[in-house]
Amino acid sequence: QWKHFIKTDASPGIILVIAAALALFMANSFFSESYTSFLAFPVSIVLGTFEISKPLVLWINDGLMALFFFVVGLEIKREIFYGQLSSPDQVVLPFLAAVAGIAFPAMIYAAINYQDAVAMNGWAIPSATDIAFALGIFILFGKYLPPSLKLFLLSVAIIDDIGAVIIIAIFYSQDLSTDSLFIATLGILILFIFNRLKLENKTPFILISVVVWAAVLKSGVHATLAGFVVAWFIPIARENSRSMSYQIEHGLHPWIAFFVLPLFAFANAGVVLTGLTLDELITPVTFGIIGGLFIGKQLGIFTACFIAIKLKLCKLPKDATWTQLYGVCLLCGIGFTMSLFIGSLAFEEQGLAYLTQVKVGVLAGSLMSAIAGAWLISKSSKKVMRTSGDKHE
Repeated sequence: QWKHFIKTDASPGIILVIAAALALFMANSFFSESYTSFLAFPVSIVLGTFEISKPLVLWINDGLMALFFFVVGLEIKREIFYGQLSSPDQVVLPFLAAVAGIAFPAMIYAAINYQDAVAMNGWAIPSATDIAFALGIFILFGKYLPPSLKLFLLSVAIIDDIGAVIIIAIFYSQDLSTDSLFIATLGILILFIFNRLKLENKTPFILISVVVWAAVLKSGVHATLAGFVVAWFIPIARENSRSMSYQIEHGLHPWIAFFVLPLFAFANAGVVLTGLTLDELITPVTFGIIGGLFIGKQLGIFTACFIAIKLKLCKLPKDATWTQLYGVCLLCGIGFTMSLFIGSLAFEEQGLAYLTQVKVGVLAGSLMSAIAGAWLISKSSKKVMRTSGDKHE
């Protein structure tokens, strides 16, 4: 039973929800001190004069999430070279949808928070889509929907991830160290040489990648970007058995799905609600995130798709209806892990009050999108099932 659950595509999304619920419970129960101590537990690595010393929560956010972005990079590279993003025809609709799905939520957030310069740091928070959560709900409730919709959802989320990486690189990097950036660049150059030499041993790639990550961590550029960049220098081949990129991605994927992302959700979703007033929870930041995720995402993506299809720039996903497509647009409003991550960067120096508002906004906006999306997807799926049943009769 357990093995069967793990093998289903919906299981990572379910485990994410459990991890977030557990964090909320611990943060607001007699376990709260244990939860806080766990996140603040100091972890250090010292090699001669080189030292990295951070609380556990930052090792999760800067270290393990770099591994997540590394796998994201490998997936995107595979899709661009040999997958569903390799054909221009397949890219147009999800690309336009993803761009609108980043822009519209940001505009809604900015419209609500434009008078507060500090709050405006969070403009990118509602622009993200949590691929594991969204895909999990689609698989659970959209059993009878056409596969083209799943491909569309995956493509939008992948392009969305590229957008998130660019946003983090440009807007959430600070006080750059030229020495560290030089070492990181040198490491990337070595990886490029390894790639051109067609080295088949993974060890040199791993060792240099760790050096690049450490250098980027010390450089002021966010460390997760190291994972994404390094992925593009791992050798790839069309045949999976010969592709180092696929082998590493396949090996790391269960760890990311069942350990890294749930641990991140557990470490970042624990909102302390006890003792807080409604005024402290419901703020322009919270409303901006909820509005961006629940209204901006669906409005932006569906509007872009509608205009592009009506202008004949692309076609509706194969065998899909407008209602089914709208259900997928709703699911794209599930920001969750990616939104929490961007929120932790946006208000890193502003303290607990802003981070609490971020968590409330992300959890509420994601939950609203999940419930609305699941309802419409489920309704559409049942309609397809009844229709196909009538045809068979």
